[in-house]
Amino acid sequence: VMAMKTRRDFLGVETNIRTPELYRTSRLVADLTGMSVQPNKAIVGANSFRHQSGIHQDGILKMRETYEIMDAKDIGWPSGGAEIVLGKVSGRHGFKARLEELGYELTEEELSRAFMAFKDLADKKAEIDDRDLEALVADKLRTTAETYRLDFVQVSCGDHASPTATVRVILPDGSIRGDAAVGTGPVDAVYRAINRIIDIPNELTEFSVKSVTEGIDAQGEVTIRVETNGRSYVGRGADTDIIVASAKAYMNALNRMLAVERRRDTEVRTNP
Repeated sequence: VMAMKTRRDFLGVETNIRTPELYRTSRLVADLTGMSVQPNKAIVGANSFRHQSGIHQDGILKMRETYEIMDAKDIGWPSGGAEIVLGKVSGRHGFKARLEELGYELTEEELSRAFMAFKDLADKKAEIDDRDLEALVADKLRTTAETYRLDFVQVSCGDHASPTATVRVILPDGSIRGDAAVGTGPVDAVYRAINRIIDIPNELTEFSVKSVTEGIDAQGEVTIRVETNGRSYVGRGADTDIIVASAKAYMNALNRMLAVERRRDTEVRTNP
């Protein structure tokens, strides 16, 4: 039916079939027979209008007809068109286009930083959805004014072992300093190791972790609150490893704390 509709000029025939009902009809037959439609089934399969390759995404975004001989709307697809699936083989163009659809307008520097983080995440997850992108971009935008940067985190723990963490941090002068610590748990060990490198007295008053998406490969987003000198600072971090996410959140809070203290010192010197 779709061949006759798409190549009407070549075949010279047509039908009275309402093609926008094809998708719903296919799903109705699958429901009644109990036989699901294979993802790679032409026209009505889940992958019919999905594009993950960077070359395909770039072509689709420039001209849909490059890789789609027929329009998804003519078949009745709910999405109404091509679906850009972000994953390991996705390119910069598809990544940028999806961010713009979500309302993000990034500078070239911010986009490059976010795209590098996206490729790292794509090595850990088969598909990256909008919630992953929002957490990823938010994480990258939060790190624009870092004084200290997290370089490496490694944890060893178990029910018959003392949780031990090894951490490396990039200092303001560009040098790298590492240290290790033992804690009551893996997160506590990481925070103790960071404190040995960045000697800033503070008290952790709140710690929470939530899943950004579903599934075993989902990102975890950690939110913490630390206090020092009567002031409270919030830090956030996201990663597929919640220990790494915890370390990112703590570094984010410490950098915020340093930025505020630095600004207050400047104001005091300007207005003694």
